[in-house]
Amino acid sequence: MPDIPITMRAVQLSAYDGAPQSLSLATVPVPRPGPGEVLVRMHAAPINPSDLMFVRGLYGFTKPVPAIPGFEGSGTVVESGPGLMAKMLNGKRVACAAADANIKGGTWAEYLVTSTRTCIPLGKSVDLEQAAMMLVNPLTAWALMEIARSEGHKAAVQTAAASALGRMVLRLGLRFKFPVIHVVRRFEQVKLLADLGARYVLDSSDPDFDSHLRELCHQLKATIGFDAVAGSMTAQVMRAQPRGSRLLVYGGLSLEAAQADPGSLIFEEKTLEGFWLSGWLRRRNMLAQLRIARKVQALLSTDLKSEVQARVPLSDVSRGLAEYSQHMTAGKVLVMPGLK
Repeated sequence: MPDIPITMRAVQLSAYDGAPQSLSLATVPVPRPGPGEVLVRMHAAPINPSDLMFVRGLYGFTKPVPAIPGFEGSGTVVESGPGLMAKMLNGKRVACAAADANIKGGTWAEYLVTSTRTCIPLGKSVDLEQAAMMLVNPLTAWALMEIARSEGHKAAVQTAAASALGRMVLRLGLRFKFPVIHVVRRFEQVKLLADLGARYVLDSSDPDFDSHLRELCHQLKATIGFDAVAGSMTAQVMRAQPRGSRLLVYGGLSLEAAQADPGSLIFEEKTLEGFWLSGWLRRRNMLAQLRIARKVQALLSTDLKSEVQARVPLSDVSRGLAEYSQHMTAGKVLVMPGLK
């Protein structure tokens, strides 16, 4: 194994205010793995909407400051703590995560200590850049589609359909011949998704959006929905769905609380639930998690591929955050610790 330095470069967050000056490049000690943990030399880590929420203090948890942001990434295990699984991962290329309040570090650093439970060994053919973006969007898209299909729903409706995750749901829907109604917020996004093969795309800025959405939801029996927007959009989708439908909120791009009409919940027996990938995965045993990981890895170069619009070094994360927040549809911004 390679020599492990004493210190490393890492992005540090000093305050949860979203200000660029609250992020800086620092030299900190390289953490060491404890029982059931591994040390990963990071190759790449994306900037996700959840990261934007985290640095503003709007995510579901915070970490003591100064904190190292970054929820997912990829790299090579260079040291393992006590434990059989940790030893088995030593020297392996992995996708890894730090999306847990109990994990002190983050992926926007040269090294990360994380639990073996949040590391997925990679197949030899899997590209490390695509693997860096595997644990948030591809796994979430797969999970949402698995829920829809395993529960016997006939069709689904999704918001933020032009996002990276939304396009993955689109491609999975085509693969499994499962109809999906795609809701976007701009007219040009309608053509974008139509060019990808989407049959049902609605622009929420259209004056007749509500009536068209209701008509399609009832026609296709879209009794499950995936909402990444929250705010008033949640209520709009719930109103449009058939009686007894289920709506999963997995994001809050509007930065507003999800709304719901009491009538939809009470008289139409519809349900509104939150979806958090980490919780969904924890409810599956190790074998089930490995099975899902293998299926997702097999599609990383096709249906679950992530586009990359830019790559930035650790020293330029603030610029990367600005670029990504302004042009999310253009693809991910990757934080690359090896870039100077």
